[in-house]
Amino acid sequence: MESHSSRRSFLKTGAVALGTVAAAGLQGTGSAVAAGPGKSQVYFTRDISAGGLLRIYSRISKGITGRVAIKLHTGEPHGPNILPRDMVKALQQHIPSSNLVETNTLYKGKRYTTADHRETIKVNGWDFCPVDIMDEDGAVMIPVRGGKHFSEMSVGKHMLTYDSMVVLTHFKGHAMGGFGGSLKNIAIGCADGAIGKKMVHAAPDNEDYSHWLNGEPFMENMVESAKATIDHFSRRIVFINVLRNMSVDCDCAGVSAAPVKARDLGILASTDILAVDQASIDMVYRLPEAELHDLKERIESRKGLRQLSYMREMKMGNDQYEVIAI
Repeated sequence: MESHSSRRSFLKTGAVALGTVAAAGLQGTGSAVAAGPGKSQVYFTRDISAGGLLRIYSRISKGITGRVAIKLHTGEPHGPNILPRDMVKALQQHIPSSNLVETNTLYKGKRYTTADHRETIKVNGWDFCPVDIMDEDGAVMIPVRGGKHFSEMSVGKHMLTYDSMVVLTHFKGHAMGGFGGSLKNIAIGCADGAIGKKMVHAAPDNEDYSHWLNGEPFMENMVESAKATIDHFSRRIVFINVLRNMSVDCDCAGVSAAPVKARDLGILASTDILAVDQASIDMVYRLPEAELHDLKERIESRKGLRQLSYMREMKMGNDQYEVIAI
C-alpha cells in the first residue's frame, strides 16, 4: 500500500482547486475562475449528458483541427459500464471529419482479431459512425522522447493518418493499472495488439498473464507509451475523463466487472493529461469511505499513483491545477 504521506502528497495539489469548484458555482451560477499562475486549467461539469459533454469539449477544442481521432475504449461485449452511446454519438457528430478509433487487444478476448473486434463494436452499439481499428493493417514505430524504458513505441499504423486526437475516457479502476484515466486510454489503447501492447506489458506471450509486468514498472511503461502519442500530436490532443459507473474493473472486464459502489461525479476535461488525471484521482479520493474503499484499494495495491508521479518526472503536464466549473 502507498503510505498516508504519499497519498496526501497527491491529494493536496487538488484540495484548493476542488474548493474552487464549490466557489465557482456548482449550484448552477455557471461562473468560471481563471487558472492561477503556474496552474493548468481543468474544466468540470456535474452534467453527465450529451449536452454536458459538448459544453465541456467546447472549452478545450481550440487546437483540434483536420482529421480527428476520438480515442474511446469500446469495451468487451455487453459491458455494463461503458459510456452512453448517445453522449459519444453527439460528440462525434459535433466534431467535423471525426471517427472513433481503437486497437486490437493483446489478450484473447472478443477484440483480439479485427473480425471479432468489429462484431463487438456492433454488439456494443458503436456502429453509428466509422470505427477505425488502427492496427488493422499493422503497426508503426514512433519515438519516445526522454524515456528510460523505451526509445520508441509501436502504435496502430492508421494513427498517423490523423491530424488531431480527442481522448474520451471512462474513468474507472483497472485490474493492472489500478485506475484507467486518459493516460491508460492512450498508453494501451493506441499501442497495437501484436507488438505495442506486448512491449508495454513486457509479456512473454499472449496467455501467461502471471508473467506480465505489474506495479510501478508497468506504470512507467504506460507513461512512456502515452508520451509517444502525445508528442506525436503535440498541441492537437485533448483529454476528457467521464467519472461515471466507476467499477474497480476496466471495461475490458465486460459483464464480469465488479459492481459499482462509487457515485457518479461528473466530467473533467483539459489540454493537460497530468492535470486531468490528477484532478480525477483527487475528486475520487474525496468520496466517503464506503464508496472510496474498493477503488482506493485497487489503485494503491497496483501502485497506480505512479502513473501521476512518473508523468510529472517525464514533464508531460502539470499536477498543479485549478478547476473551472461550467
